[in-house]
Amino acid sequence: MNRSERRATARPSGQATPAALSQTGFTHLQSGRIAEAELCCQQALTLDEQHPDALHLLGVICFHAQQPDAAVEWIGRAVRQAPRAEYLLSLATILERQGRLEDARQHYSQALRLKPDDAGLWNHVGNLLWQVAQGDEAVLHYQQALTLNPQYWEPAQNCGMLLLELGRHAEALECFNTAEKLNRNSAALYQMRAVCLSAVNRFDEAQADYETSIALDPGLAETYNNLGLLHWRFGRLEQAFACFDRALALRPDFHAVLNNKAVVLLHLQLLDEAFATLQRSQAAAPDDAQTLFYLATLQLLTGDFERGWLAREARWRLPSVGLVDRGFSQALWRGDQPLEGKTILLHSDEGLGDAIQFARYVPMVAALGAKVILEVEPPIQQCLGGIAGVAECVSRSSPPAFDLHCPLGALPLAFKTRLDTIPLAEGYIPAPPAARVKAWEDRLGPHTRFRVGLVWAGNPDHKNDHNRSMALRALAPLLDCDVQFVSLQKGVRDQDRAFLAERRDIVDLTEHLTDFSETAALMSCLDLVISVDTSVAHLAGALGAPVWTMLPFNPDWRWLLNRDDSPWYRSMKLFRQPTRGDWASVVDDVRRELERQLAARRAQRATSRR
Repeated sequence: MNRSERRATARPSGQATPAALSQTGFTHLQSGRIAEAELCCQQALTLDEQHPDALHLLGVICFHAQQPDAAVEWIGRAVRQAPRAEYLLSLATILERQGRLEDARQHYSQALRLKPDDAGLWNHVGNLLWQVAQGDEAVLHYQQALTLNPQYWEPAQNCGMLLLELGRHAEALECFNTAEKLNRNSAALYQMRAVCLSAVNRFDEAQADYETSIALDPGLAETYNNLGLLHWRFGRLEQAFACFDRALALRPDFHAVLNNKAVVLLHLQLLDEAFATLQRSQAAAPDDAQTLFYLATLQLLTGDFERGWLAREARWRLPSVGLVDRGFSQALWRGDQPLEGKTILLHSDEGLGDAIQFARYVPMVAALGAKVILEVEPPIQQCLGGIAGVAECVSRSSPPAFDLHCPLGALPLAFKTRLDTIPLAEGYIPAPPAARVKAWEDRLGPHTRFRVGLVWAGNPDHKNDHNRSMALRALAPLLDCDVQFVSLQKGVRDQDRAFLAERRDIVDLTEHLTDFSETAALMSCLDLVISVDTSVAHLAGALGAPVWTMLPFNPDWRWLLNRDDSPWYRSMKLFRQPTRGDWASVVDDVRRELERQLAARRAQRATSRR
């Protein structure tokens, strides 16, 4: 079409109406003739400055010209003239692209009221509601889309993904199964259903779904990543690394895969390779919190406290760690503000063991002139309330007035702690009251044999529990020693209950262990505590009581590597797995050391009788 023909096409005839001009403009827009479409709009608005079709079309033209604010203005005028569904949808779409999600949601909802039978619109609004964290409402929209069109697989898949994110696994599986019946060609569907199946411990089915997803689309790096994690869970190292490497071949800068590969290398104690992989991940995503946290773990594990404490603060940006920002208006103390005459709240931020470990810093804070309010969980409140420098020990509720605050886990950073400056390693929790100790002595009876407290399992909800806990039966070789064993194990698991009932030689008075102050009093009656990596081990070390801690092959960062002592607790001796999962060797080592101590004790007694 030449210039004169275009002018003739765009020129309104004597009978042209705003509606006809708008329709012609729309035709021009569809054919990519933007200037001609805009001219038609202007002519239509000359005839009727409030004509809704022309206003709407001009807004769409502005949007195509990357003028979103102008587009919103023109379409908004069209909506005010005639709130038609197509205008509302256009406006909502532009608002959504601008990130104005709440405004977009309101306009989509208006469109739904005008087009309640549009399944695609219900699905789309469900997607938007998911984005604005209105999960329950989004689920209802997906379900309505399916009701309107039972053959529409997309809302079934979307609903499954959302329910998976919400942790409603049974409902998610129902949606995924519905989607599969409607569409067996979605690689993403099988990938997400596999994630859901893994979450409910149906691992064989999960693996089959991952493999189906790969067969449908071998280019999805995320699927290889997830399958690699599944292989790693079951110790299939070769397959795990092959999956991670395949994912990285598809996406070399996929930092989540690099992080996962680094964690596996860390668990194998291939530290140089783990460091190199994390550095590669950091290059791909310099501020990624998960990468920084894993780097911190490696740095602390290898004694590089100077960099480790700082990187560890990335934990606050990780939902998986489960920390809660308290939202205090008072300033966070980082070690660089004066404390003289100030009141500071030191509050527990992680587990009971962490709180016990880092409560050692309370006297140092108090020595700077501060009044210290210590806030910890109720089971350890009475126990830690006696630490020097604690003015008041409270549980989490409404703490008294304070000027500054600091999480307990950030105190090593505030004091720039190095391996050679760890404070109070000899013990810092005061001895329990004599009357309470005597009550436990009375329960235990005559102290005629060496007394050993036992803890073989931690909190089953801990993410590393499968590595750090053992079955009571695994301690059977130890139980033949000439020792009075005393259970310190709270919350005995079903798998251990029958065995404990059979072993009448293990004194079990744990019904009286109402909090950690009672556990501390019982410990004071014992000669030794043998424990896996739990809060009880921290309690013994903080009391200065002899404690032997049994560690998995890949230990928590605080226990460092290649040493049988702990710079955090001088009364602690460490026993480590030589290979992954090898508790038998640990128990054998503990038995030999216990027999050695018993022999030395007998020899000392024989000498004293002479």
